[in-house]
Amino acid sequence: MTFDEFTRLGEKEKKKGTSVLTEELAYEVLSVVSEIPEGRVATYGQIARLIGRPKNARLVGKILSCAEYFGDYPCYRVVNAAGRLAPGWAEQADFLADEGVELKDETHVDLKRYQWDVRTLIRRSCERQQSRIPGCLHEE
Repeated sequence: MTFDEFTRLGEKEKKKGTSVLTEELAYEVLSVVSEIPEGRVATYGQIARLIGRPKNARLVGKILSCAEYFGDYPCYRVVNAAGRLAPGWAEQADFLADEGVELKDETHVDLKRYQWDVRTLIRRSCERQQSRIPGCLHEE
């Protein structure tokens, strides 16, 4: 898929004002992906929840499949809810191995061991705000 094809996805919906696949959304997803620490993985659903779209895990996957048009992001750190690597992307396992992430079989990451604890992102965000935001986790 080319960048032009990506930006034309959902043109009918855009004309109606109902398209969800926008460049702004793509950068929102990729911003979260850029926060995934080295040696950790996140799931498509986890990213969808973090951007406030808990039912759009597949949309996250679609955006990540076109991420190369938006810059250099560690999309290889994203797996499905079962820890499965992206089909047809053999290099993903190599990238993860380079960061110390071991696979429990040929195609799955052990999520119990390597899944990103997003509370660290929330804490960092709260610290940047330097205020007590409802819902933020604070160490007392």
